[in-house]
Amino acid sequence: MKDLPLYSAVNTMSKKCELTGKIPMKGHNVSHANNKTKRRFLPNLKKVKFTSELLKRSLKITVSNAGVRTVDKKGSFDEFLKTVKNKNLSPRLKKLKKSILIKSPYVKKAISSSKSA
Repeated sequence: MKDLPLYSAVNTMSKKCELTGKIPMKGHNVSHANNKTKRRFLPNLKKVKFTSELLKRSLKITVSNAGVRTVDKKGSFDEFLKTVKNKNLSPRLKKLKKSILIKSPYVKKAISSSKSA
């Protein structure tokens, strides 16, 4: 039998938002008689296709409705990724954020000025 790793390098969770990090929560249904039964509160997830203008490619992501509204508020998918904290992003989007920051004109300008100094 082959030795299998205990966990995979890229852990994908089916009910997790890749942008905001929202995950299912636990709680109770409470009846009028105050009987409590366990339940899960699931995030409102959907598959959405976002287009990166800097990388000139599109990406299909599992996102919560709140994540879609946040991207709309920021103006574009690239602008959202520049401002969001890494701890909320999935490993796939962390790599994408890094490549977007490298291609960003402001970062290129800062890198070129630091090399010349």
